[in-house]
Amino acid sequence: MASLYYIIGASGAGKDSLMNYARAAINGSHPVIFANRYITRPLGTGNENHISLSPEEFKCRLEGGLFALDWGSHRQLYAIGKEIDEYRNKGFTVAVNGSREYLATAREKYSELKVVMIEASPELIRRRLLDRGRESPADIEGRIARNLALSRPAGPLIRIGNDGSLAEAGEKLVSVLIGS
Repeated sequence: MASLYYIIGASGAGKDSLMNYARAAINGSHPVIFANRYITRPLGTGNENHISLSPEEFKCRLEGGLFALDWGSHRQLYAIGKEIDEYRNKGFTVAVNGSREYLATAREKYSELKVVMIEASPELIRRRLLDRGRESPADIEGRIARNLALSRPAGPLIRIGNDGSLAEAGEKLVSVLIGS
C-alpha cells in the first residue's frame, strides 16, 4: 500500500501554502494525491482547498462512516474522507493536512503514517495570522500561546522549516512526497 503523509504544524506555519505549492509543482508528474478536508467552515476563508459542510451534513457523513479521520478544533469540525484508503490501494501516495492534537489517534488508525511537521517562528506565524484576517488579535495570541504550550509530537517525524521562501520549503515538501 502506498504512503500516507500527515502534515501538521501551527496555524500560520504555512501548511496550506506549502501543500498548494507541492500540488502545483507535482501536477500529476508523480502518483501523489492531496486529500481534501471536509470542514464546517465556509469556502473562501483562508488558503485551503476544502469541502465546506454544514454541521448537520458533517454529522450525517460521520454517522454514515464516510470519514477515515475526524476531529474538532477552533470551533470547527474537520475530517478526511475514506477515499484516501482507495487512493492508497491504487498506488497513490496521499498527503493529508492533519491536526497535531489528533496525531496519536491518527497513528492508531494508520500505524504506517509518515508525519511531516511544518515549523515557523512565532513572529512569522503572528504576521501570517494577522495577514490572513480570520481571527482577532486576541485569538491570534491565544493560538501562538497554544502552539508554544503543545509538546513536540512523539515518534518519528520529518521537519520542514518555513521561515524562508515558499519555494525553498515547498521544494523540500515535494522531495518528501515524491520520495527523492
